[in-house]
Amino acid sequence: MAKFPAPSELAQAIVAGERSALARAMTLVESTLPEHQVLAQELLALLMPHTGKSQRIGVTGVPGVGKSTFLDSYGMYLIERGHSVTVLAVDPSSSISGGSILGDKARMNDLAMSDKAFVRPSPSSNHLGGVARCTRENILLCEAAGYDMVLIETVGVGQSETVVADMVDFFLVLMLAGAGDELQGIKKGIIELADLIAINKTDGDNVNRAKVAANDYTSALHYLTPTSNKWQPSTVCISALESAGYDELYKQVADHATVMRESGEWSSKRQQQNIKWMWALIKNRLLDDFNACLDKTALREMEQQVEAGEISPTAAANKLIDGNS
Repeated sequence: MAKFPAPSELAQAIVAGERSALARAMTLVESTLPEHQVLAQELLALLMPHTGKSQRIGVTGVPGVGKSTFLDSYGMYLIERGHSVTVLAVDPSSSISGGSILGDKARMNDLAMSDKAFVRPSPSSNHLGGVARCTRENILLCEAAGYDMVLIETVGVGQSETVVADMVDFFLVLMLAGAGDELQGIKKGIIELADLIAINKTDGDNVNRAKVAANDYTSALHYLTPTSNKWQPSTVCISALESAGYDELYKQVADHATVMRESGEWSSKRQQQNIKWMWALIKNRLLDDFNACLDKTALREMEQQVEAGEISPTAAANKLIDGNS
C-alpha cells in the first residue's frame, strides 16, 4: 500500500506550488482504500480556504472533434496571456477490461512540458457523464495549487453531460463543420447546456463549410432555452491545428464570467453545484454500502431468476434491498 505524507505536510507543499505534491494528492483522493479516503478528506478540509479562485471550463464534443489538440493549443494560448492551466483529461475506461489508455497527456505535448500547466489524465471508470469519480476533488486541489484556469475534458460519448455542467462555470461544446445533417443528430440536451459552441477544424478547404455550420448552430440555439437568462450562447469558428479563432473564444469566456459575476449567478451556481455534489456523494456512498453488505450468493441466485424470467427485475431489486436493509 502506498504511503503518503501527513495531510498538513501535503497541504503546505500544494499551496507552495509543488507539482509532485499535487500529483500525490490526486493519487490519494482517487484511492478507494478507506484509510486513504480518511486522509484525503482531512487534506481537502485543510485546502478549502485556498480553493474557488479559478475559472472552471468544461470541454466536450464527439470523438474525433479534436478535443485533445484543442486543449493543448488553447492551454498554451492561455499561458501566453499570463494564466496557469490545469487540464483534467478523462480517458474512457473499457467496459470489458476496465482498463484505460490514458493517452491524453501524450497528445498534449506542449502543455505537458510547460511549467505553467498541469495535465492529469484519469480513467473515467465507466462513471456516468464521462468524468472520473474524483474530478471535483481534483478541481479543488488544482485551485489550492494556484492554477487559475481548470479545463475538464469529457469523454464525449453522449452520456449525461449534465454531470460535467454541474461542476464548471462555463460549458464549451466542440463541433465539426457540415452542420446540415449533424443538426439532426445532435442530442438536444447537450446543446442546451452549452454556453458556447466552437466549430473546430476551420482551416484549409473546410473554412466555408465551418462558416455555414456556425450559422446553422447559431440559428438552432435561438430555439433552445439557455442555461441563464443573462447569457445567450453563440457560435465561434476555431482551428486547434492553427490556434486560430482563440481571441474571440477567449473574449466570449471572459464576457460570460463578467456577466455571471455581476448578476450574482456565478456564486449562486457554485453553491447549487455543491449541493448537487453532496447528493451525488450520498448516492455513491449508499450504493457502496449496499454492495459491501450484499450477500453475493443471494445476488447470483436472484440474477439467475431474473434471467430465466422467474421474477421481474423490479421485484428482484426490492427483495435484495429489503433483505439488505
